[in-house]
Amino acid sequence: MTLDIRGSKKTTGIADNRFVVFEELISNAIDSYLIRKDIHDDIEPLNIRFDIELYSLDLVSDDQIGVTVACSDNGAGLGNQQVKAFVTKDSTFKDDLKIKGIGKCFGSGRVQYFHFFENLKIESVYKSDGKTCLRTLNVANNTKEISEGSFHTSDAEGKDVQTIVTLTGLSKEAARRHFWNRNLPAEFSALNLRHHIFITFLHRLIALKAVIGDFCIEVSTKIDGNEELQKITSEDLPDKKPVPDIPIVCSHDNDSNIGIHKLSVSQYEFFVDRHVGFEHEVALCANSSIVKSVTKSFLKVQKDRKTPLDGKFYLILIESDYLEQHVNVRRDNFNIPSSCSSSEMISRGPSMDDILESIEDFVLGLLTPTDFDRDALIRETGMKFGISSNMLFDARVKVKYGDTADKIAKRVLKKYQEEIIDDTSEIFDLKQELLELDPRHEDFRDKVNEMSWKYTSTIKKMDMANLSQLVVRRSSMIEILNCAVKKLLKVQSGEGRKENEKIVHSIFFPTGKDSNDKIDHDIWILNEEYHYFEHIASDKPLSSIPWAENESLFERDIDAALAEVFQRNESENQLKRPDIAIFNQEGAAIIIEFKAPGISMDDHMGDLMEYAHLLAAKSKGRIKKFYGYLIGDTVKPLRLKGYKKFPSDKGWFSTDSLEDPETGKLYGELYSEILFYQDFVDRAEQRLKIYKEKLGIE
Repeated sequence: MTLDIRGSKKTTGIADNRFVVFEELISNAIDSYLIRKDIHDDIEPLNIRFDIELYSLDLVSDDQIGVTVACSDNGAGLGNQQVKAFVTKDSTFKDDLKIKGIGKCFGSGRVQYFHFFENLKIESVYKSDGKTCLRTLNVANNTKEISEGSFHTSDAEGKDVQTIVTLTGLSKEAARRHFWNRNLPAEFSALNLRHHIFITFLHRLIALKAVIGDFCIEVSTKIDGNEELQKITSEDLPDKKPVPDIPIVCSHDNDSNIGIHKLSVSQYEFFVDRHVGFEHEVALCANSSIVKSVTKSFLKVQKDRKTPLDGKFYLILIESDYLEQHVNVRRDNFNIPSSCSSSEMISRGPSMDDILESIEDFVLGLLTPTDFDRDALIRETGMKFGISSNMLFDARVKVKYGDTADKIAKRVLKKYQEEIIDDTSEIFDLKQELLELDPRHEDFRDKVNEMSWKYTSTIKKMDMANLSQLVVRRSSMIEILNCAVKKLLKVQSGEGRKENEKIVHSIFFPTGKDSNDKIDHDIWILNEEYHYFEHIASDKPLSSIPWAENESLFERDIDAALAEVFQRNESENQLKRPDIAIFNQEGAAIIIEFKAPGISMDDHMGDLMEYAHLLAAKSKGRIKKFYGYLIGDTVKPLRLKGYKKFPSDKGWFSTDSLEDPETGKLYGELYSEILFYQDFVDRAEQRLKIYKEKLGIE
């Protein structure tokens, strides 16, 4: 048997875990001890020791610090079977031993030695057929291949059974990939390595405590002759808190076997006064060892991970047969899809999202700070995005610690979108079935009812999603209008009266446009009904307004007549038209005039009447009912002749006939209102409140 080192490095890339070598050495040491223990039950407890040395390199080298790692253990050593397994890429040696607690062999761990270090040296004392032997191997990472013949065997009578694996010279690949711009003395310090080893192997050490006895794992780091020593012993192991198994629930329900997958949860507590430098950790495991940390999925901010709760840090380890079956060959991740979809034809089993969502309630129930205000976050989401608590419930979206209003809204709307697509597809299929059914058949009406209920449900989801967006948009426009009226918009700095008037005007409808050019407007602020009128003109020639095919609403000279009217009244207004004019086919017109903040509206009371007279006279008898609005923030009430105050005490109104002053001919009727900006903003907010109530938004 041979191990192709170069080929193995190509097919098995460098691990994402920068401490994978330490984990591999410890895993092999534990496995080797279990093999020895299985043969001789009366041996001493497990003992593993790391001797790490950091030293300065010469000036010729690109690296500044060299690293040597030596690991010794009192396991069974490298017997013939172990050597054969070492040079076999996909060895099943450990699998065939059937020893409780022993790790599975994927044949890739040893490849990481050659990824991370330049040289590997093994010295192993073992017993075989009553003899004590020493087996050695010395190989560089650029070696093409090794075989059983690469090992040298000699007599070692009188020596204790022990294996020492020494790795020297941190590779350029590892330095670049994992340790670039990192403080190597800090990374390889005994304290840091002890912490990593303790967390990573805690679960396995607890599970094997009865077998490995009062074990000791030592970590010694020497830097420039100064030694730092740290230990992990059986006395350091915390008690496991009992936690019920958690079923894996697929959010898309596309796997008939979902119910059989369970997650086993192990919870450990570490008091901050005894475990300095600890932080909260949530990890997925395989073979009682940590494979993938998922802490950031729940605690996204580093501060939260480093802040103890009630003086304690929590370690949550997740195991499952499903995870065991899908761990990758490098044992640093899982071959599990990140997400799944109900649209997939073939189920691939639970996704990683499904696993995380399944444990979410438990994890966050434990790790959520006591000052987290879930209700406040829901209210914020409602105010910003129109997402109510009812919509959250309907979309099965949980609000958890670390969420933002933006993230919640995205999840809700994504769920709605997915469900609408799925439901619509199902409705289409039902319709096709209906077309093929005999109306005389007894299940015909059942199918009709099924489709009807499905359609109703889909419409409701669409309405909720659309309504939430409507509320958000309208709330924003009201806020912008309020700021514009108070001259608080950034663009209003230094602007004159006319420009401020245009700014307010543009919030309702872009100037110089009509409904043929622009369908996106906010006339609803004034009155919801006006949103549905056939034609809207914003400071645009009235002669261009269509009525029927190839026919205009007004006579061609309408704009010239308007100019003449205002030239007589005020020269600066000789080119003026109504700020906004709205027309429908039923013979009604709405005239809206905005006055800039500070301009008294009573000076312009006649504008609405003159507009209405002229529009009526020039409409060829088509427009007879006029609604006029004069909107500003300043008025002299004593000058408002003919106007009555609203019962609400907000604004004034009047109703007048439109008669030709010379002939007395009746053209129509004008209902007009004089309003303060704040008054109709309040009206708009009251109407919007109805939508918010439908969504359940406070």
